[in-house]
Amino acid sequence: MTARVIVDDIPKLALTCAAAFESTAAEVLARRERFVIALPGGSVASAFYPVLSALALDWTHIDIFWIDERAVPPDHPQSNYALTLRLLLAPARVPPVRIHRMPGELPDLDQAARRAADELQAVAGAPPQFDLVLTGVGEDGHVASVFPGRPEPREHNIPVIPIYDSPKPPARRLTLTLPVLASAGFLIVGAFGASKAAVMRDALHTSHAATPIAELLRRARSSLVLLDREAGLS
Repeated sequence: MTARVIVDDIPKLALTCAAAFESTAAEVLARRERFVIALPGGSVASAFYPVLSALALDWTHIDIFWIDERAVPPDHPQSNYALTLRLLLAPARVPPVRIHRMPGELPDLDQAARRAADELQAVAGAPPQFDLVLTGVGEDGHVASVFPGRPEPREHNIPVIPIYDSPKPPARRLTLTLPVLASAGFLIVGAFGASKAAVMRDALHTSHAATPIAELLRRARSSLVLLDREAGLS
């Protein structure tokens, strides 16, 4: 499905993201009692979470997962959970029962991936179905911790996989797979800075682009791409 693309300043993109998030939540919660989402770390988190935290939402019905996590303790400066806790979960007073972090601190990453997958499937079904996924994009076109040139797991029903050799430090990570990300009811992609312009142009305008972000956008059911003016350079 063709993505809707908006190019603007980051503060305005944050408001656009918040409006899309709020309307999607309202639509889903009008049908059932649970809104299941997956969130990123990085620049998108820093830009969008303060605005999301101010929304008048009933967070008691919103289940929060992460698209990926570093193999670090939950209070580590590199933890996506720690960033989200500071900018979104604590300010919005999200109930702990609705927070489903990946246990990146476990020494055995395979065990951590299985535990994260079990919790995800208990909430979102098997295969998991997110209502909304929010993701950033790397300069190389990676999303979550799915990097270019890395084979996907042979078992396509595996929703969470361990990463032992990420080209971007830290090397050890946990990540959702592309099929799980792409099956979301609604996908929001944020990309900021001139270093993202080429990969986003390729993903949006080249039919055979091979980067994870390009593949994700091709597979996505419905998507909104938010680019700042530098990333939106054509």
